[in-house]
Amino acid sequence: MTAPVSERADGARPTRGPALDVLTVGRVGVDLYPQQSGVPLDRVETFARSLGGTATNVAVAAARLGRRSAVLTKVGADPFGTYVRTALADFGVDPTWVATHQRLLTPVVFCALDPPEDPPLLFYRLPVAPDLTLTDEDVPWELVREVPVLWVTGTGVSTEPSRGTHRRMLAVRGRRAHTVLDLDYRPMFWPDPAVATRHIGELVDEATVVVGNRAEVAIAVGTADPDEAARRLLDRGVRLVLVKKGGEGVLVATPEGSITVAPRRVDAVCGLGAGDAFGGALVHGLLAGWDPVRVAEYANAAGALVAARLACADAMPTDAEIENLMNHPMLENRT
Repeated sequence: MTAPVSERADGARPTRGPALDVLTVGRVGVDLYPQQSGVPLDRVETFARSLGGTATNVAVAAARLGRRSAVLTKVGADPFGTYVRTALADFGVDPTWVATHQRLLTPVVFCALDPPEDPPLLFYRLPVAPDLTLTDEDVPWELVREVPVLWVTGTGVSTEPSRGTHRRMLAVRGRRAHTVLDLDYRPMFWPDPAVATRHIGELVDEATVVVGNRAEVAIAVGTADPDEAARRLLDRGVRLVLVKKGGEGVLVATPEGSITVAPRRVDAVCGLGAGDAFGGALVHGLLAGWDPVRVAEYANAAGALVAARLACADAMPTDAEIENLMNHPMLENRT
């Protein structure tokens, strides 16, 4: 592939912007949701468009909770790239660090709502997604060093040049609190699990907070057992570990001890955005200085609300909605 060509929407490369609470780094795209539930993709007649991508959705979720957020990513030089910037601004997310690759297309992702709790995804990100072509020139280095929460994902190191750019960002960051690693392991982005283990593992050694499910911690540290995985992560210097255990809740572990926070049960409509809502709520709780259990309970409620809705970014809850669910658990099955 030829060397990536990137530029801002206005041609400038800013180094700083308005003060931020959180900078997320990574995947962006346009999600297309079937309007006919329970129908295979080849028989779907109409789709609804929504902003998508893990890092992007976390930034949106944090903004919905009143946090000043931005996403460092790239789109293509196409109308969907324009849509991404407009949608981010409409959600209250600073689009300043959304660069443009002149010869790649903005990714599109189709979602099949079967099963609803874990819908399969069809990614159009070939030959490579623009967000995986981040280079040093795209990075606001002072912001990376100083922002209160820096959020990176395992997908970000699945290929070069993004892999090297992530390494340099974390080196500059110097494991400052809060440096959050969302393990975000998706097999289709990797040649094999061993490669993912090697490169995601390098991120673990630079993070202060790690979040992922059983399959993701197995890739990161070699075991799907939540307690053992948490121990291994803490032994490598992580200060807060959250292992999602599905219907069993979330394991919260720190050097002082661990506890499992019970899940919030709802009738799932689409589980895709639940983890990103959890992430945005996690950011909010870290910035608020809450204790880890309070953070996990709040994030669980945020994820439950989105699992009971269709779409990701558009479905992110407000603080009032999360607190209402936490204070009135009988509402859970009527969300």
